Amino acid sequence: MRPSQEPIGLEVARTGRALSRAFDDALAAAGGSLPTWLVVTALKSGDHTMQRDVAAAVGIEGATLTHHLNRMERDGLVERHRDPANRRNQIVALTPDGDAVFGDLLDTVVAFDRQLRHGLSADELDTLRALLGRLNANIHDPAARSADPSTTASDGLRPK
Repeated sequence: MRPSQEPIGLEVARTGRALSRAFDDALAAAGGSLPTWLVVTALKSGDHTMQRDVAAAVGIEGATLTHHLNRMERDGLVERHRDPANRRNQIVALTPDGDAVFGDLLDTVVAFDRQLRHGLSADELDTLRALLGRLNANIHDPAARSADPSTTASDGLRPK
């Protein structure tokens, strides 16, 4: 027997993958990638210049960031040098080409966001953010794992 409704987690995951692919495609069409966007955004904010801080801001391991920075450095988008105060630390900075790529990708990100928001009111977007936040919180909430079904919306998963 099939459930009367698809599990919400599966629906959110499927939508998330579709959004991620579409976003990646939009960034690629503009000559970038998600890692490039995340790195140039972190550097553009000015809060993250140490390589380890950039990794933390982007949410990836240092070795993975090194791989991306090596490519970006080869492409002339970033430059790295040792911190004179502590030679173990690497300082990362955008080059003028990296700054230009940020601008190009920003235009793409804004256009993609505008496309996603099409037909949604400000209230609907606020509700969507709140619901996604609640779903995320439920992932980590032990009480949600054992929630009484009579106190939540019908799961719709059990055949009638």
